[in-house]
Amino acid sequence: MPPGGAPAPERTDAPGGRRLGLTLGLLVLPMYVALGAPSVALPAIGRALAVPFGATAWILAAWSLTSALAMPVAGRLLVRWSPFQVLVAGVMALAAGSALAGAGPALSVVIVGRLIGGAGAGATVIAVFAAATALPGRQRIRVLGTIAAASATASGCGTLIGGAVTAWLGWRAVLAIPALALPLLLAALPNRRALARSGSGERNGSTERLDVVGAAVLSVLAGSLITLLQAHSVGLPAPVTLVVAAAGALAAVGLWWRVRGTPDGFVPRRVIASRGFLAAGLIGGTVFAGYYGVLFRAPSLIEQATGGGPLEAGVLLVPAAACSVPAGRLVGTLTDRFTGWQVSAGLAALTVIGVLVVAVSTGPVPIVLGTASTVCGFAGAQAVLVSLAPELVAADDHHTAQGLLSFMNVLGGGIGPAAVAGLSGIVPGPVALAVLAALPLSGLALSLTRRPTADRRPEPGTTRGSPR
Repeated sequence: MPPGGAPAPERTDAPGGRRLGLTLGLLVLPMYVALGAPSVALPAIGRALAVPFGATAWILAAWSLTSALAMPVAGRLLVRWSPFQVLVAGVMALAAGSALAGAGPALSVVIVGRLIGGAGAGATVIAVFAAATALPGRQRIRVLGTIAAASATASGCGTLIGGAVTAWLGWRAVLAIPALALPLLLAALPNRRALARSGSGERNGSTERLDVVGAAVLSVLAGSLITLLQAHSVGLPAPVTLVVAAAGALAAVGLWWRVRGTPDGFVPRRVIASRGFLAAGLIGGTVFAGYYGVLFRAPSLIEQATGGGPLEAGVLLVPAAACSVPAGRLVGTLTDRFTGWQVSAGLAALTVIGVLVVAVSTGPVPIVLGTASTVCGFAGAQAVLVSLAPELVAADDHHTAQGLLSFMNVLGGGIGPAAVAGLSGIVPGPVALAVLAALPLSGLALSLTRRPTADRRPEPGTTRGSPR
């Protein structure tokens, strides 16, 4: 990834960039806590709502699913709206959905609240990334590193926070935690001007309509995939599983047909045909899958090894979560010396090692070390690949590309725990994690096959709609 910007201007903008990075990092904290915190509260939720424990897995799946689906939608909305407007809309939906989930009298209401909150979280993340990627070269990677460190720390500490809140305030308070993003939105007001900037500086697509059909088939495809992976763990009946599989297959065919027949649709052909774009999305998705798969399994493994509860497991995982801070900072230095693809290869390798260490370990110390390795891979890959997205497509497609890339990453984060949960009912837990390691391993292989020339963005004269 080529360094951008002259040293002098970067020194002038650095303080503002640091403040913006801290503000954006604060905004993503509640939504990443929401990924791990509810997992330790699921037994209490099942008992309180009188539902089988397996059914509570949908509380996690619902959040991941709508969060991923909202990202490309938010990316298209950024053609019409500023990042600040999308941020406000996302935080409002996030807070409303989380409040509904926390107050839900039945599991169905809780899941609806999580669906709404997850959609708001996805839109918020895209708005945050849009504001960050509008910054020049090194300032961009520094701000993204801060955001990545905040998100990895928050998700890694989710089990600790969830265990403490469940013990002291109850499971409803755990589900309502993301609503804290609403008061944190006030911290973004002093940076409203920076958040109103568009990375592309163009509004050529402001009159385009949202491709509802394209969004629908992508949604069905993603939902079917997550559901099928969890079918065994949640006891989905065979006829329902077959219907879901058929819907997913039809959605895949429909998406292929829509991309070919509607080049400017929800999934623009010129974007996914850009050299390196799909590779970046797949690499990020596999790294996210490895990290979230370990995050899903590590707390229970530590509990088995120590005989403690979720609170003790969360405490032991804090050092692993803290590794995200140096990882987020170090990635900026590494991208000065290596290409983005080379750095992502190293991060994917770290993730593979971490997953395998957790898979074969029985003691708490190696489990924490393996989790720390996946935390570093997650935090670094998020910063590198998000920063790389604008280098792969024409300027007018930055927001759309960012939304689709983030969708692939977060969908991978949903696939990881779903795959581990589904496989654990068929094979031993260590084997399930070892199988999971194949995903970041494929991301490593993809990173190694990319050439440095793929890091160059399209020339300024490249017109919208021209494939590379």
